[in-house]
Amino acid sequence: MGTMTIDGRKVEFTDEKNVLTVIRKAGINIPTLCYHSEVSTFGACRLCTVEDDRGRTFASCSEEPRDGMVIYTNSGKIKKYRKLVVELLLAAHCRDCTTCVKSGECVLQELAHRLGVHNIRFQNTREHYEIDDSSPSLIRDPNKCILCGDCVRACEELQGIGALNFAYRGTEAIVIPAFNKKIAETQCVNCGQCRVFCPTGAISIKTHMDEVWDALADPDVRVVAQIAPAVRVAVGDHYGLTKGRSVMGKIVNALHRMGFDEIYDTSFSADLTIMEESAEFLKRVENGENLPLLTSCCPAWVKFITDQYKDYIPNLSTCRSPQGMMSAVIKEYFRDPENAKGKRTVMVSVMPCTAKKAEAIRPNSFTDGEQDTDIVITTTELIRMIDNFGLDFGQLEPEACDMPFGFGSGGGVIFGVTGGVTEAVLRRLSPDHTKETMREIAECGVRGDEGIKEFTIPYKGMDINICVTSGLANARTVMERVKNGEANYHLIEVMACRRGCIMGGGQPVRAGDRTKAARARGLYSADNTMLIKKSDENPMVMELYQGLLKGKEHKLLHNEFY
Repeated sequence: MGTMTIDGRKVEFTDEKNVLTVIRKAGINIPTLCYHSEVSTFGACRLCTVEDDRGRTFASCSEEPRDGMVIYTNSGKIKKYRKLVVELLLAAHCRDCTTCVKSGECVLQELAHRLGVHNIRFQNTREHYEIDDSSPSLIRDPNKCILCGDCVRACEELQGIGALNFAYRGTEAIVIPAFNKKIAETQCVNCGQCRVFCPTGAISIKTHMDEVWDALADPDVRVVAQIAPAVRVAVGDHYGLTKGRSVMGKIVNALHRMGFDEIYDTSFSADLTIMEESAEFLKRVENGENLPLLTSCCPAWVKFITDQYKDYIPNLSTCRSPQGMMSAVIKEYFRDPENAKGKRTVMVSVMPCTAKKAEAIRPNSFTDGEQDTDIVITTTELIRMIDNFGLDFGQLEPEACDMPFGFGSGGGVIFGVTGGVTEAVLRRLSPDHTKETMREIAECGVRGDEGIKEFTIPYKGMDINICVTSGLANARTVMERVKNGEANYHLIEVMACRRGCIMGGGQPVRAGDRTKAARARGLYSADNTMLIKKSDENPMVMELYQGLLKGKEHKLLHNEFY
């Protein structure tokens, strides 16, 4: 513990890891481009540079706080320095801001306005690079890269993939995949975390909004949407609503206004996933084969396993993801001419995840050779469509989803947060549905945003060992322990993005710790208000098993990863 003097005011500090954190604690929003608390300190952008009482300047992100330090954050020298840094960055940067997908959300653009950079005195001599659109989920534009290294550290440190890195030196430096390959030729899992950390438009979502508008404009097409649980607690951020508040009813209203014919809740098919996955889990435990069972809801995790841990492919659950199950069921429902009414069905999936775009075109996600999910748009794209249509989202009245696939249980809703799948499975396995039992399950160790959670629960005379992890770097740690015989689990739940789908690669960015926590609380709050907590108590699910699904369970709800 110590005291610093920042701009003439005394500020106490305790365990803050750098001067930058202490400055922000004092209420001064010092600018940065390369600093993120979740990854290592890089000190590349130098925008957080400050001055001490001896005239020494240093990057505050990489300086440890010391008792008695005297810091000036906005001296004349520092203001000129920061302005020059931004001007130099813009000099070697594509400045087609009006057509850039990040316009209005770009941190560099925001800092240029904030620091008063209205004129660029330097000529751009940087080589023009080809845009890489090979990925089904992301677009990489090296001409908008400012070499902050955020994407590199996110991919390496959070995800353990390392699909991107620096190449060459000096003015020729660039961030590219190894050997200048296309991003689709690497082990990229399409998680989109590089896009989340990128402060400019150098890495962006591959958008499919035009395809949705075209489908909505076709009178011979029935456009059906499904909305993932995590989407409902992120959209409101953009419109100034309470962070983490579920705005599912407003989203449904907006989609109806835009022309969608049917709108369903993916928590319904999450219930289907739990029904199938819990049955598969019990069968494997009884037979003692292909354990631990690895969850298969997250397509980025599935690609990670199929690319890097091929020996464990048989351990993956054969269940399709909730997106895959919902789309397959909807397409099957409208194959009946009585339901189809002469229209072609286009299935649009609204997801918090960029990897879902890749999952939709994965051949083993098809049914009888037909693509089930026609178009995937992310939460960010949904927001742009709402804005494009001109709706006043905050004033929209909530509407209910359509039936018969618009009703899910609380267990389906919490799929969007890390541990949610496991908690829903544990609810399904429990013969009891009292509040006390639900609370015991919630408190068994399944909740929380820790990267790796391990716990054991008793079940029919045996101990079930469970691991819940989020972030692929954490998943690699877990898989290496399993591979080396250092850990023995029956079930491993993995979500590629830290904290789960609430922080997926397609969600609105600039989400700090409070926003992350609020999104998790939002899903748990939605669960608390649900009348039905367990997937097996959803009457619409049980009716589906007795009707449309009868004899088609494996065909519509499962796939193979071989």
